[in-house]
Amino acid sequence: MAGPLVVAQFLVIWSVLGQFSEQTLAQNVQLRRDPLTVLRDGKIQAIHTAGEWPSRRASILQGMESAMGPFPPNSNRGDLRFKRLDNPVRVSRHTRQKVSFEPSPGTQVKAWLLVPHASESASQSKKYPAMLCLHQTIPIGKDEPAGLGPTPSKRQAFDLADRGFVCLAPDYPSFGEYPCDFKDTAWKSGTMLAIWNNSRAVDLLCSLPEVDPARIGAIGHSLGGHNTLFTAVFEPRIGVAVTSCGFTSFPRYMKGDLTGWTSNRYMPRISAVYAKDPAKMPFDFPEVLAAIAPRGVFISAPTRDDNFDLQGVRDSVATAAGVFRLLGVPDRLQLRAPEGGHDFQEETRLEAYDYIAKVLAEQSANKVPDTRGK
Repeated sequence: MAGPLVVAQFLVIWSVLGQFSEQTLAQNVQLRRDPLTVLRDGKIQAIHTAGEWPSRRASILQGMESAMGPFPPNSNRGDLRFKRLDNPVRVSRHTRQKVSFEPSPGTQVKAWLLVPHASESASQSKKYPAMLCLHQTIPIGKDEPAGLGPTPSKRQAFDLADRGFVCLAPDYPSFGEYPCDFKDTAWKSGTMLAIWNNSRAVDLLCSLPEVDPARIGAIGHSLGGHNTLFTAVFEPRIGVAVTSCGFTSFPRYMKGDLTGWTSNRYMPRISAVYAKDPAKMPFDFPEVLAAIAPRGVFISAPTRDDNFDLQGVRDSVATAAGVFRLLGVPDRLQLRAPEGGHDFQEETRLEAYDYIAKVLAEQSANKVPDTRGK
């Protein structure tokens, strides 16, 4: 006779996979591959109008939450308890200061806050665009994007602050000064914990008097690259997302072996519920990219990235592009495939910085209607 733990695990798996009573695995694969398809009356059908998109987008978020756990309600947005932890230091053309905030009660996240130097002619009331700068898998965490690491290609916060952006670089759970054992049952994944922390980081940026809340974006490499995309899906105030070496489609990831996504730091349900099988996944990256539209997405996917297969990136972009066209913003989804390995190559990086400024300026001027739906 099965023990209570086995029975409980079976019931969880059955409840989450209940979607397959209504759709076959083949249909699930097709839906994951093409955001402009939907299941109606047991058949895969195409989406042809912008009015059909909000409900499809909502289903994408539900699929992501099936793997990541639920995104908390806005009622959970308590006092951030923002603190400046040391004196600001003048660096290059900006000031760097360590700060902390509490995205959830009792959870303290430390971050670097970088603020551009105001020119002598600038008004004291000048407001800057802002960027959330997310680090890769590296023990020093937030230090790297702030310019305190050994690799210049990963210092996005440093570079952008010098270009006139207020930048916030927080630690991802378990890196830098953020010890985390992932045992808090309130979070079903480290991924969703990070998404929530990042959303609260946007709250913090919006509260700063020097920040223009209508011009906020996010950027990251590798771990920071997919962390950026996931956060942008759930955080509508992020107007542009830049991802470097951050993803490939699940079937193209390590030849379909999703083990790398299954640690507590990421999404353990991918193993426990979906058996690490791309065909059973409740979401994929074509949908993630599409769910950010009509906001801007810039992708750097080098030709020899040994973590994230380039063809899987191209496949994802090709189908997500249909949604950007449907919403009237075909140029908002940009892909670059520079020569090189798992790095953020200089020419592409500089192009990404220019793209950020352009998109945020356009969105601040309300040149593009918001058709994401709720």
